[in-house]
Amino acid sequence: MKVIIPLAGKGTRLRPHTHITPKPMLKVAGKPVMEYILDDLRRLGNVEQIIYITGHLKEKVEEYARTKFADIPGIFIEQQVQDGTAGAVALARQHVDQPVLIIFVDTIFDADLSVTKTIDADGIIWVKEVEDYQRFGVVVTDADGNMTKIVEKPDTPISKRANIGLYYVKNWKLLYEGIDWVLKQPKNKGEYYLTDAFQYMIDKGAKIRVIDVEGWYDAGKIDTLLETNRVMLEKGHARRPKLDRGSTIIDPVYIEDDVVLKSAKVGPNVSIGRGSVIEKSELTDTLVGSNTKIIGSTLKNSVIGDSAVIEGVRGELTLSDHSEVRSST
Repeated sequence: MKVIIPLAGKGTRLRPHTHITPKPMLKVAGKPVMEYILDDLRRLGNVEQIIYITGHLKEKVEEYARTKFADIPGIFIEQQVQDGTAGAVALARQHVDQPVLIIFVDTIFDADLSVTKTIDADGIIWVKEVEDYQRFGVVVTDADGNMTKIVEKPDTPISKRANIGLYYVKNWKLLYEGIDWVLKQPKNKGEYYLTDAFQYMIDKGAKIRVIDVEGWYDAGKIDTLLETNRVMLEKGHARRPKLDRGSTIIDPVYIEDDVVLKSAKVGPNVSIGRGSVIEKSELTDTLVGSNTKIIGSTLKNSVIGDSAVIEGVRGELTLSDHSEVRSST
């Protein structure tokens, strides 16, 4: 099996952090978001090649993937024109000669990918039932659990099963026939959607099985990034160093061993990267990068980048790498 991972997006909803860090490499519970997905692929064991579709800050993505996942052969293709998900997957065409898994990595999911080894359908689309269905593409199924159509952001509740951006396609030739068809049509809201290619497959008689995931955790916005950090910590990705005298840690947290805590209160739901110093401060529900210094501050629901300095600040804060904020009071 081959895997396509589109990574070209600029991550505008996560600015300022994505100005210098690719969205899939932002960390929750001490790991880049995309590392959770790549670890799942490594455990799956039958991945012949990963095709990374890059764009924004592509050099950083390539260096990370080549370093951390050198055991899985990879190829990198730049999407120079941001024309949608179908356009991204189309770029991988010449490298796809067998069934393919397609993963959009701005989310983390709980899904049993091993079903790809035994499925008797033309493909799989994984979904998650949500209440705010108007925000998503939702999937409609027949009585046998196969997709009949997918509707982007419906006004009426025809389905609450949201498309999460995880697909397996056994009939890869029909997929690319569908993509060819999509790219010849007028753009759909300014883009070419991969889901329109799946609809083409269904209209041609393909059976695409719909499977619900146990968990789906968004990492595409500041507030959902913090929520996903909380979930990952609760699911066992926590890490707690030896407690410095005079400081308090409230689980769950992820704290690297060389983090310095001085008269600090940290947690719950806090992640702190290597080399950071937290002094006379309280942090809750907060992400802190590496080599950052926080002094005399009380922060909650905050995302702080690498090599930042914060002093005398109270409340919620979003601060990118190499930035400083000092209270004047």
